[in-house]
Amino acid sequence: MAERRTLTEGLNAPPPPAELEQDFVYGRKRPAPEPGAAEPARVALSTRIRGDYVRALKRASLERQLEGKKPNSINEFLEQALEPWLRSNGYLRE
Repeated sequence: MAERRTLTEGLNAPPPPAELEQDFVYGRKRPAPEPGAAEPARVALSTRIRGDYVRALKRASLERQLEGKKPNSINEFLEQALEPWLRSNGYLRE
């Protein structure tokens, strides 16, 4: 995180680049840097699933986080569940 500065220091500092300033004003997000070759880029996916699955996933995530176990995020659970199916059906290669 950037180091904090006083209001006077901020007012006397050179202005930020116009592009960065516009991104802030208009709430635009800059794309995240590409991850290394070891891990594929993540993209958003939205879907609807049964409520009991959601509750179970959230509970498992919270309990595993509290116990310090990995994986402990819903995203990691879903990736682990999807990978074998995608591989066995020929959609992912080694």
